[in-house]
Amino acid sequence: MNLTANPCAGLEDLPSDAAAAAETAAVEAIEPSTPLPHDLPIFLVGMMGAGKTTIGRGLARALGREFIDLDHELEARCGVRVPIIFEIEGEAGFRKRESMALQECTQRRGIILATGGGAVLAEENRRLLRERGVVLYLRASVDELFRRTCRDRNRPLLATADPRGTLRDLMVKREPLYSEVADLVIETGSTPIATLIKTILPKLQAYEKK
Repeated sequence: MNLTANPCAGLEDLPSDAAAAAETAAVEAIEPSTPLPHDLPIFLVGMMGAGKTTIGRGLARALGREFIDLDHELEARCGVRVPIIFEIEGEAGFRKRESMALQECTQRRGIILATGGGAVLAEENRRLLRERGVVLYLRASVDELFRRTCRDRNRPLLATADPRGTLRDLMVKREPLYSEVADLVIETGSTPIATLIKTILPKLQAYEKK
């Protein structure tokens, strides 16, 4: 059933494949930077569409670190895409698998880890993020999040009649949790990836985890 016949109507944007190619090119153009003075993992949290994967890849390239996307890690383990996991096991089943993967991944040093948008919902997940690494909260407006996600069919929580409203409701629920775990807050907005990376790097260089 098609609940959202044309959720992107009126939005001017690149086709999804062209947008992905543009993001990949932007990441590949990022130049190496001075490594961080520690090997603590860097965890990226934030809403779906906030840029965790793209920015995470850019930071990994700049810092010479391994990049891990938690959703992709889950897909590799299960052998199916995230929407299929939701369809078969429901959100509760997905969250259980997500927590198990997070428990393992957060123990790895020297990585950049992009978490799923709902990874902060579990209290134990939030504890692990706070205690095991440096947490960057990537924040964007609901309108910007909608612009970035409205063509993405790999986001089961947005398969509703009103995906913009769903994003708004999720933001209200999750914003305090992102803020709770965040060591640094980065406004992503429509800023180019390379510019964001140049903004984030000195903040990471100067930050000392207490």
